[in-house]
Amino acid sequence: MIRTAFAATALLLAAVPAAAQNQQEALDARYNRALAAGYKALMLCGAITSAEANGASRTAESVMDWELTGIQTPQASVIVDLPFTIIRSPDGPIARVAVSWAQDMPPRVAVYRGPYKGCAIQPIGAPEVPVPAGEPGPAPHAPILPRDDVPMMPGGKAGQELAAAVQKALAADGYGKGSRTTLVKIQAGGTTLAEGYADAFGAKTPQRTFSVAKSIAATLIGAAVYRGEADVGASAGLGLADTDPRRAITIDHLLRMASGRYSDTPGNRTDPLYYGGATVDEVALDWPLVSPPGSVYRYANNDTLAAVAAIKDTFAAHPPAALFAKLGMEGTVAETDWQGDYVLSSQVWSTADDLAKLGQLYLNDGVLPSGERLLPEGWVKYVTTPSGPQPATGTFGYGAGFWLLNKEEGVPPDTFAAIGNRGQYVVIVPSRKVVIVRRGEDPPGSGFDIAALTRDVLAALGD
Repeated sequence: MIRTAFAATALLLAAVPAAAQNQQEALDARYNRALAAGYKALMLCGAITSAEANGASRTAESVMDWELTGIQTPQASVIVDLPFTIIRSPDGPIARVAVSWAQDMPPRVAVYRGPYKGCAIQPIGAPEVPVPAGEPGPAPHAPILPRDDVPMMPGGKAGQELAAAVQKALAADGYGKGSRTTLVKIQAGGTTLAEGYADAFGAKTPQRTFSVAKSIAATLIGAAVYRGEADVGASAGLGLADTDPRRAITIDHLLRMASGRYSDTPGNRTDPLYYGGATVDEVALDWPLVSPPGSVYRYANNDTLAAVAAIKDTFAAHPPAALFAKLGMEGTVAETDWQGDYVLSSQVWSTADDLAKLGQLYLNDGVLPSGERLLPEGWVKYVTTPSGPQPATGTFGYGAGFWLLNKEEGVPPDTFAAIGNRGQYVVIVPSRKVVIVRRGEDPPGSGFDIAALTRDVLAALGD
């Protein structure tokens, strides 16, 4: 009798996890659908508004073909079929993008906050706010000056080899199976030598930088250090009390992905913030400590977000837009969460020209063409020195907000890069005074061989 009762109880307990699993699967599917709607709303809003603010244009169809094709799982399986509406202000500019995802919930909404803060995804369940009749549209960007770096392709063999490298990069599978290149720009000595674009893109077309934004964040922190408003060796202020062990985490630890904090996945995925409508304060700053700060490398969006939060007070006088203006990065905008905090781990839109200017700043040791110093002396050495723990896999090293190509065969050991998801690269080669920008919309599982492109470009340019 006792054995029978025990067996019956065991069967009952075995049945509970299955039911709970089914419930969890349904909940996860609903959540992923909400995230997919947020992803779609924010990408449509960001791509179209950043282009229009920069004097270019994007259609919803082109965004669907590029930014919304080959995206991350599990959102990829549902995103195409989610209906969307683009709502414009009476005078033309986009006010918001709404994407429907559930009959019993409001659409996911991305709201355009103007040319200097871009679009922000609203929380799941937030009601749509109507656009009042006669509401003025966002202020336009400053006029775009004519470009003074029209490509000057070298003649002879060098020009032919550079052109071949650009065309190979733009071709399907050219530098990696499944890769989808949108543009390539090659600059040497501050002059553009070659560039090429896919049909939907051009010199004034911004794209989302993804994690190239982390290198932009490191640049903003460097500028704050130069002004005397930040210290990378100081505590980043994490935790709720001075006795919290997270107070030992410095800005330097965060820039080097060495905070020692827990993260649920490499990179965190950060979906609740990026596409769910949560805020930086809610999701990026409260992760607990699992290793001594500075002892373990763990690539995490939340580390960059925490580093930026440490200099948040400087943005009132020195917002990202001010840095972009100094660099002449007219087509670049840093987006925020719906409460106004910058999401500088990923959500920046920028053009190839603008990213080349960022690279040139580092070639010039942090000095602007005008002679004004923007970054501290030695900052380039700081961000390219692998003084912290290093990635356990892969061939690239890591500095402070930048990746290092110091071990790649045929690539000068001083080469470093800003790198982002879906194939965003800004390669900087100080010894050759070269900047290579490659943008893409590569699907998961594909790979673009940026080291091979770098080798081909440097070989074409010769000694």
